[in-house]
Amino acid sequence: MTSARATSACGCGGVEPQAPAAPGEAPRAVILVGNPNVGKSVLFGAFTGHYVTVSNYPGTTVEVTRGGAVIDGVPWRVMDTPGTNNLLPMSEDEQVTRDILMSERGYVAVQVCDAKNLRRGLLLAAQLAEARVPFLLALNMADEAASRGLIIDRERLAAALGVEVVPTVAVLREGVPELQARLGSARPSRFTPRYDEAIEAAVAEVEPLMPAGGIGARALAIMALVGDDSLRVHLAAALAPAALARLEEARRRLAGRYPESLRFVVARQRLAAVDRLHDEVMSRGARSTASGWARRLGAWSTHPVLGLPILLLVLLAAYEFVGVFGAGAAVDFLEHAVFRDRVVPWLLAGLRAILPSGAVQAFLVGPPGGNALEHGGFIVGRYGLVSMGLSYAVAIVLPIVTTFFIAFSILEDSGYLPRLAVMVNQIFKRMGLNGKAVLPMVLGLGCDTMATMTARIMETRKERVIVTLLLALAVPCSAQLAVILAMTASLPLAAMLWFSATLLAVIFLVGWLAAKVIPGRGSDFMLELPPLRIPQASNVLVKTLARIEWYLREAMPLFLLGTLVLWTLDRFHGLALLERAAAPVVVGVLQLPREAAPAFILGFLRRDYAAAGLFQHYQEAMATHTMTRIMQIEVVVALVTVTLFIPCIANFFIILKERGWRTGLAMMGFILPFSVGVGGLVNVLMRRFY
Repeated sequence: MTSARATSACGCGGVEPQAPAAPGEAPRAVILVGNPNVGKSVLFGAFTGHYVTVSNYPGTTVEVTRGGAVIDGVPWRVMDTPGTNNLLPMSEDEQVTRDILMSERGYVAVQVCDAKNLRRGLLLAAQLAEARVPFLLALNMADEAASRGLIIDRERLAAALGVEVVPTVAVLREGVPELQARLGSARPSRFTPRYDEAIEAAVAEVEPLMPAGGIGARALAIMALVGDDSLRVHLAAALAPAALARLEEARRRLAGRYPESLRFVVARQRLAAVDRLHDEVMSRGARSTASGWARRLGAWSTHPVLGLPILLLVLLAAYEFVGVFGAGAAVDFLEHAVFRDRVVPWLLAGLRAILPSGAVQAFLVGPPGGNALEHGGFIVGRYGLVSMGLSYAVAIVLPIVTTFFIAFSILEDSGYLPRLAVMVNQIFKRMGLNGKAVLPMVLGLGCDTMATMTARIMETRKERVIVTLLLALAVPCSAQLAVILAMTASLPLAAMLWFSATLLAVIFLVGWLAAKVIPGRGSDFMLELPPLRIPQASNVLVKTLARIEWYLREAMPLFLLGTLVLWTLDRFHGLALLERAAAPVVVGVLQLPREAAPAFILGFLRRDYAAAGLFQHYQEAMATHTMTRIMQIEVVVALVTVTLFIPCIANFFIILKERGWRTGLAMMGFILPFSVGVGGLVNVLMRRFY
């Protein structure tokens, strides 16, 4: 984190301390905090009804969701923070959550706790108590805790913490009205873990030195004593040199008393206090048999053998819904029945009716007569903003990503996605990643542009760069995949194996090499498995609409921008120049027909254009199944090269935005010659051994 952003986020230096709202006065905001995978986002949706704004926290790639809610006639701002286990940050996500609590004013927090894992939730509650943050405790997934025979004494827990405790089942909206009704009574907890004599003495010494901020001085003192690097710049800007020297001396003296790190010592002693509270309020009863099947199915889904048929069934269902219905029936209807047969002809007729004939009309929709889609019109034409850009974004990509987002949300809400990550963890470990990487990879089969943004779930920059590279290089989006499947369906099994084996080998080889070459570290694979449950239609709808909103706001303008780039290149004969430049490589290295060169150039706008161009070239042979051996080799070489070729322009812009222009250009500089090189190697090997 840069020092400028850190100072702003901390709010140190003369900022009023956090205080609860005055009686009868609603706080300005409610901030949802909690461990990962406890249902914060579901509770956010229950509060707001929908996602309003999803944006990066300033200076980071961490997303923070903001919305609005009116509760009992009072307007609230609602903020959903990244999942955190600790206010002593170990990752960028945890630091963002801590910084939000430090920088916001006049808020109350709702800590969302997994009732099945109360100990972990109480550990975070203890830190909120030290920070003097006014909060409520939502014991979410209370139904699942009860089904496991876990009994939480709500009244005793509320009395010990000194805050309101509300059991909830967020996916069913149970407990949400009570939680909303109690927002005005949120207050700081009186539960304060006590440390050993030496630590308490050091805290007492440095606490008066701490600047006023969004969280209490005791919490700041503990963070400073354990050596929280993210606070050093803030404290250096807020404290006098003498105070800094006194703080550092106290920290050195305290650290010298223990063989372990102070962070570990403090965490161990805090956990001991939490354990005592946990044991007082938690007891066990009889397990419910109602969820037995769900537990057994959940165990089977991660079994090395039994998990494979479950995985195949899930993938088959997803393919039928996304690949057959979304990329097939829905795209055909929108592209042909809606855009080609109605929208474009109506728009063309309307513009020609209202525009004066001559240069203006020719510029916008092409000259009269002939096929309008073959002219160079700006709005309707070969590369027109509506006839190509909007048609592609709405008629082709939107139905595919919509069906994919629905399927993804169902898998997410059912609890199967984390199990999928567990199943493939060992595979991804060999590429310097972990099982979490399967999530953006699977999403990339829907839309690589969207998937590139979800690479943020990886914990380190190295992992995010590797995932972004693999997505850009070897994961075909569903629009491209549909054309690829149509082409490979006419190939013999041996040719399809050459294609599939090449892509798999490239993914593993590039991932393995990238893990060796790219500096930085990986992360441990720690992922809690939520129970399997039947997805709630309302949750699936909210998540799908949020992702479609992102697509319309972030990705669709990039498709229009890509169309504008192509139109400009075509207008000034740049495309013809690029095709002539690419022809020697296509013919000489890949030994493909010269007519294949334009397909690769157009593939930069939309990845399926390249595959579609090749499909048209070989369509007659495919229709009659009279492809010669050489044509089969050409198809495999062309498909391998197209799949590995540079990503579409929308994905390219997102890569620049997410990873920075240097990393983005470096990826393109690697992918372009690499894809041609692999295609050329496959051509040589197949001509010799196929």
